[in-house]
This record gives sequence, C-alpha cells and structure tokens, in this order.
Amino acid sequence: MSLARSRAFASAALPLLLPVLLVLVFLMHLRSLPQFLDFRLRYVPTPPDVVVHALAGRDRGAGRMVDPHLIAYLSLPLLLATGRMLHRIARARRPLASAIAFGVTAVGTVYLGGLLGMWTAFFGGLVHLDPRDADGAVAAFAAMSAPRGAFLLTTTLAKLAFVGLALQGLALWGRDARSRAAALFLAVGSALFLVFWDLDNWMLVGSLLLMAGVLCARGIRALKA
Repeated sequence: MSLARSRAFASAALPLLLPVLLVLVFLMHLRSLPQFLDFRLRYVPTPPDVVVHALAGRDRGAGRMVDPHLIAYLSLPLLLATGRMLHRIARARRPLASAIAFGVTAVGTVYLGGLLGMWTAFFGGLVHLDPRDADGAVAAFAAMSAPRGAFLLTTTLAKLAFVGLALQGLALWGRDARSRAAALFLAVGSALFLVFWDLDNWMLVGSLLLMAGVLCARGIRALKA
C-alpha cells in the first residue's frame, strides 16, 4: 500500500474509530440489558462508600481489570481527528463557523483529557487499595469527586468538546439529504452527551448517533447550496 493510500485510509478510518470506542466504553459500564433500558432524566451519583468498597483490592484477587475510563482517555486524539475531518468538509460552506467549532472541540478535548485522566487515576488507585484501608479512603474519594471547585470546573470545560462537535454538525447543514442527516446526527448525539452527562445508556445512544453522523459526513463530497 502506497503512502498516499495509507494516509487516505487513516484519514477515513480514524474519525470512525472514535464513536466505536465510545460505544465500547459505555457497554463496559452497563452490566445488563435492564440497566441499559433504565433511561433516567437525572444523574444520581453512586455513594462514595459503595464505589470504594466495590473497587478496593479488586486488582489483587481477580487479575488485572480493564478500566473503561482508560480506554476513553487513550482515545482522545481520535476526537481531534474527528473534529479535523468534519472541519475539512464543513469549511467549504461555512469556513469561519467550522473553524470556531473545531477550536471549541480542541479546547474541550484538553479539559476532557484532564477529567478522564483524573478518573483513571481514581480507579487505578482504588483497585490497588488494601480493603482494610477502604474506610479511610471513602472520605478522600468523596472530597475529590464532589461536584464543586476544580472538579466541577474541569467537568464543565470538558463538555466543550461535544459543544464543538454539535456546532460542527450545524456547520455541515446543506440542501442535500446527506448533509442534513450528518448535521442532525452529530448535533443530537452531542446534545445527548451534554444533557445526560454521566448517564451511560444515554451517552451510548449519543455515541451511536455520532457514529451515524461521521458515516454521513464521510460521504459528503461537496457542500453546495
């Protein structure tokens, strides 16, 4: 395979890999079909003592665990690849709006990396924790993961990554059916992330919509009024 063909293949495949991995991440969070079908309108955090006691020492007795947060964290460069691909398509119609959307995605990706890196560190530390020390870790975990201060700020700024994807979707809007489908899938999929943050089943549906939006966008050859 020539270098040009390899680059073309990577340019086409990498953006699609992001929603595929996001689907995998949320499937790993969901333990059963009834849990997936339990669509709630508000996120209720699991009590810190339940989280800590469930994870403490799990890496010792059951072999190494695969952390879905780590998969999402390592997938973040694909978010930039997806945003860049969408920008390259949408800039033919709305160059300024598309550039702004890509900038918002890039900024949000930075903060999303911080958020996922923090959760990966939490998870990695707890699974190695001696269960005898779990009670002392509950208060620390509760303080670090409380929705206030730096944690709340980082979470809020991380959402800009999906704001950017939604804006990029709107920049794709055109008269042809494919452009409109791509715009709707990307905008609605991103909106599900923003409205139902931390609700895994809603975010799984959002990932599937993002996948559909990327597939539609890949088929756009020219955006003409």
